[in-house]
Amino acid sequence: MIDQFLKWLASTALATNIRESLLLFPLLESAHVFSLALVVGTILVVDLRLLGLASAQRPFERVASDTFKWTWGAFALTAATGLLMFTTNAPVYYHNFYFRAKMMLLLAAGVNMLIFELSRRSVERIGKAVAIASLTLWLAVIFMGRMIGFTTTRAAEVKPPPTQNFDDFLK
Repeated sequence: MIDQFLKWLASTALATNIRESLLLFPLLESAHVFSLALVVGTILVVDLRLLGLASAQRPFERVASDTFKWTWGAFALTAATGLLMFTTNAPVYYHNFYFRAKMMLLLAAGVNMLIFELSRRSVERIGKAVAIASLTLWLAVIFMGRMIGFTTTRAAEVKPPPTQNFDDFLK
C-alpha cells in the first residue's frame, strides 16, 4: 500500500513539473541547503551557549529567544523544500537507508529538544548533555542527507525527458 502511494506521489503534476524542470529541483535543493545551514547555525549558537563556550555573559533565555525564531522559520523552509524534493522520486528516497536514517535522526533531535523544553527550569543541570546530543544529532542529519545524494539515482525510477538538454539552456 505504501509503495502505491509513493508511486502516485511521484506521478503527481507537482512532482513531474519539479522533476522535468531544468531549474526547479536545483533551486529547491539550494534553498534546502541554505535553510538547513540556518537551522543548524542557530542551534549551534544555543548549544555553544549551553556548553559555556560562547555568549557566556548573556543569559541563556535571551540567546534562545533571539535565535529560535530564526530556527523555526528556517526549519519550516527546510521541511517544505525537502518534502517537495522527496515527491520527485518518492519510491527511491523512501527505500533508501540514508533517507530513513536521516528521518530517524530528525525525530531524535526533536525528542532531544522536547526533553530540553520540558525541563528548561534545570538548564544548568541538563543543558550540557542536551547540547552535546543536539550537536551530534544535527551533524549526523547533515551526513545522512549528503549520503542520500550519493546513493540514489533518478534513473532508478524516473528518466528525464529526452527533449531536455542543458546545452539548450545555455543558448
